[in-house]
Amino acid sequence: MTAKISVKNLNVSYGDYVVMSGISFDVQQGEVFLVIGRSGCGKSSLLKYLMGLRSVDSGTIFYDGKDITSEVAHDFYGKKIGVLYQSGALWSSMTLAENVALPLEMYTPLDKDEINEIATLKLSLVGLKGFENFYPSQISGGMKKRAGLARAIALDPEILFFDEPSAGLDPLSAKRLDDLIIELRESFGMTIVVVTHELASIFAIGTRAIYLDIDTKTATALGSPRELLETSRDKNVMAFLTRGTKEIE
Repeated sequence: MTAKISVKNLNVSYGDYVVMSGISFDVQQGEVFLVIGRSGCGKSSLLKYLMGLRSVDSGTIFYDGKDITSEVAHDFYGKKIGVLYQSGALWSSMTLAENVALPLEMYTPLDKDEINEIATLKLSLVGLKGFENFYPSQISGGMKKRAGLARAIALDPEILFFDEPSAGLDPLSAKRLDDLIIELRESFGMTIVVVTHELASIFAIGTRAIYLDIDTKTATALGSPRELLETSRDKNVMAFLTRGTKEIE
């Protein structure tokens, strides 16, 4: 089976400074794949490569078996991906419905009524029915994240990328967002890649996870979060997954 995303020997770097090297992994269709590790290990930088926001200097990235690391392949991304940024990144001068409608206006030939109908539907899917005419300043942080998610799925993307989706949320709001991620995967078969350090989310939503080790500057673990917790003998992996409450000899 061809992986939805396949990364081969990727170096994550800023100029001559290498953050991570020799990163290789596959993301299968319909899974929630997590990128985990301590702050500064390169999680968000790796996400930028996967989203096509940074050009690859060393290594290869494939989507559905197609090499998309070359300049001419950047158009391949198009409507295939959706992104939920850490802050939600909503336009403050637009209502929630207008925020969700924006990518539809930019990338589809739909008329205004059709776009409004889809925007209302997407907001309803994330539990924001009735909030179409609210502005971001009028809603809570958790609602902003859900509105950002509604915009991310506006074009029915094949792959969703999340950068620390639970950051800054209270436990109940974070759980509600986790539940939405699971629902999107189960109901629509979306492939989802999530950068996170939140333990509750890691064990609640993750199908598999790759651990980026800041000390060795490479990936040192790959597997389901539960399997890593139960079987890993790597001290850094265990310290991360237990927050230092479990010692390994």
